[in-house]
Amino acid sequence: MPWPTSNAPPNNQPSDLGPAGERLAARFLQKQGYRILERSHRQRLGEIDLIALDGQTIVFVEVKTRSSSLGADPSEAVDLRKQTKLTRAALVYLKKRNLLETPARFDVVSIVWPHPTRGQPRLRHFPNAFEATGRGQMFS
Repeated sequence: MPWPTSNAPPNNQPSDLGPAGERLAARFLQKQGYRILERSHRQRLGEIDLIALDGQTIVFVEVKTRSSSLGADPSEAVDLRKQTKLTRAALVYLKKRNLLETPARFDVVSIVWPHPTRGQPRLRHFPNAFEATGRGQMFS
């Protein structure tokens, strides 16, 4: 999905690409009707890029942004190890807020942004990209 270049980060540095991709993903999800609850949620077990509400479902979103489409899709970086880490962080989030009975899922947003100062990013959204993995699989 093409986006205006005004969304571009200030320069083409990798450190700018990740946060810019997360902002782009949040705007995309809002346009799809999601309500963004938190961005860059950090805790002892790691970071969850976006936490959103889709209807009555809490959605934990992992955003992967790359500058090149060569090789694998950025979403493929969300391997079993990353899925397990996200599952644990999501469970802590739900438990601390007494939301363990609330439906939840994991989405992945993949962005290929060849040249952020000039190019158009390509965004792909994968709802329910993976099931909870590891111990404590309490998601519905």
